[in-house]
Amino acid sequence: MAHSSTPHFHNTEGLARIEVGSKEFQCIGALPPFDHPHIFLDMGKDNEIVCSYCSTLYVFNPALAAGTSEPLSAIYQSEAA
Repeated sequence: MAHSSTPHFHNTEGLARIEVGSKEFQCIGALPPFDHPHIFLDMGKDNEIVCSYCSTLYVFNPALAAGTSEPLSAIYQSEAA
């Protein structure tokens, strides 16, 4: 994935689960300034992963485009982007 940017997701809404269209991404917790260290998560062969910082359950949904999520509000876009 060196040729593309890594998607970032957050769980500011405190959702029980977030569906994502990528198996490799970064979790930031909540929106800044309440974020945790931005950690890289890789599901590998699995279809779900739990963030070790905020306990958000991310579930891979192959019907979603890479870098998107359900809900869309979980996508983090930095102001610099």
